[in-house]
Amino acid sequence: MTRSAQPEIPPPARSICVYCSSSSHVDAAYVGAARSVGQAIGQAGYHLIYGGTRIGLMGAVAGEARRHGATVTGIVPEHIRSRVPECEDAEALVVTLDMRERKALMEARADAFIALPGGFGTLEEVMEVLTLKQLGQHDKPVVFLNTQGYYSPLLAFFAVMFQQRFARPEYARLYHVAQDPQEILPLIEGEWTAGADPVSKWG
Repeated sequence: MTRSAQPEIPPPARSICVYCSSSSHVDAAYVGAARSVGQAIGQAGYHLIYGGTRIGLMGAVAGEARRHGATVTGIVPEHIRSRVPECEDAEALVVTLDMRERKALMEARADAFIALPGGFGTLEEVMEVLTLKQLGQHDKPVVFLNTQGYYSPLLAFFAVMFQQRFARPEYARLYHVAQDPQEILPLIEGEWTAGADPVSKWG
């Protein structure tokens, strides 16, 4: 069962969920890119949904989004909230029972998803929303930010899956790849305007 650690604030029309690392030990280029993403979200007037902590790239994107006018909702599992004190850089903090509930809430509340560089958790989260899009469970934009080529090995592996016919080549239309933070919102807004390019596992 979820509970709100802070009062809920109705979000504006569009909410963007950002998945990213909570590590504070990554290269400064990744932190700078996260701040640029937060700034762009705030300046565009979107609502940010993120993992609820002030540390690492999470803190960078949330702090910068707030500084540039975004409302922010953090969604954090109870076991992380109890161990990480820096968990309230948001107008609303939603505490969930576990990671599964956290992911489900983030997926349901978002109108688009951005994967910044991150570890196992980030990869699991973005792969889940990508799989759900493949299965026709949603038609929301999904964008990988490929800062310093971080996601290039993963994208190369996707190409192997397509080549070896473990996935259909048209599944590449399920996601976008941005090399620079400034490319992200035009990709998302373009898909919102035009609609997702229809492709699903059952198509």
